[in-house]
Amino acid sequence: QVQLVESGGGLVQAGGSLRLSCAASGRTFGRYVMGWFRQAPGKERHFVAAIVWSDGYTEYTDSVKGRFTISRDVANNMMYLQMNNLEPEDTAVYYCAAGVYSRHTLRFRTAYNYWGQGTQVTVST
Repeated sequence: QVQLVESGGGLVQAGGSLRLSCAASGRTFGRYVMGWFRQAPGKERHFVAAIVWSDGYTEYTDSVKGRFTISRDVANNMMYLQMNNLEPEDTAVYYCAAGVYSRHTLRFRTAYNYWGQGTQVTVST
């Protein structure tokens, strides 16, 4: 059974940095895409970034380009989201997700079968 466990969230001032981690277990992920989504209070869950496990191809939502970097450690089944120059608008619960890879759908929640429990990121002014 696939398990995804996020860590690294917290409270940070605007302009600061955080690094989220996602520990994945339960299967091999060679044909998978791994992603980060976020959900602010009262809003839907939205795509943030994704990385293809096999070749490291990445995509980002426009609002985080140049500030966030997604990466993976294949040997240890870990995925990361380095978040720099954080803004109050980045405040949300961040979720790690995994799904069978398809380049045309990796930005969609429905492409992901497995989800972590989420980690809170709060950016203060």
